[in-house]
Amino acid sequence: MLTKGIITKINSGTYTVLVDDNIYYDCSARGKFRNNKITPVVGDKVEINTEDKVIENVLERKNYLLRPPVANIDIALIITSIKSPNLSLTLLDKLISIITINKIEPVIVWTKLDLASKKELKEINKLTKYYESIGIRVFNNKKINKLKKYIKKKLVTVCGQTGAGKSTLINRFDKKLNLETKEISTSLGRGVHTTRIVEIYNLNDFNIIDTPGFSAIDISSYSLDEIKNSFNEFKRLKCQWNNCSHVKEKGCQVIQKKNEGYILESRYNSYLSFIEELK
Repeated sequence: MLTKGIITKINSGTYTVLVDDNIYYDCSARGKFRNNKITPVVGDKVEINTEDKVIENVLERKNYLLRPPVANIDIALIITSIKSPNLSLTLLDKLISIITINKIEPVIVWTKLDLASKKELKEINKLTKYYESIGIRVFNNKKINKLKKYIKKKLVTVCGQTGAGKSTLINRFDKKLNLETKEISTSLGRGVHTTRIVEIYNLNDFNIIDTPGFSAIDISSYSLDEIKNSFNEFKRLKCQWNNCSHVKEKGCQVIQKKNEGYILESRYNSYLSFIEELK
């Protein structure tokens, strides 16, 4: 008899599947998945044989992220530190694009505001207003209750640069978790990986996935149209050219609005760097 459940954890080929919200099974996966080039991931809804403890089928996904490898996500929290590691707007914009392309809602969460100067905080406020003006919700780790309210009853993943404070943020959601955290590496000048296993944590009002961090991510597998459409501010403008790349075409509305200051310079520069990657 087959029973439906959700994969909550994967460790060394063992898939932990939650059934009926309170029963966990440690399962293996059929060899057919490898033959069909299907890799079960955390968040997948599956059918399992509870007697043999084997995953028989992976049900249709509503979305999927390759890195971190998760499926069926409602919201992706992009944990973005102001300092230590330093703010990378290119990485932030890249994550926004990838998450948007994969039909997941991106939400920015600023961390380490206490390390920023008054000038830097002023810039963060400017960035916050801009991202919210293009339809992206922005929070910070000092206002946890507001964030918890927004993600209520959602399956949420966290992503962002290594050392940005993903596990620390999840610990603040529920202190009982006590996820491992580490300080920034002074010798490497970047974060140290603490999360090595992707896992869903049930926090009563919502489910959240802790994932390993990273400092770089590839966007070259996406098309030009996918990249263009992942920039909300571009979609609001009507170019006279149907296939405008928004790079150097005369009369391009995106370029014109960027020159007039309506499009954030860093956002447009991020877009140009993504187009270069596609080449």
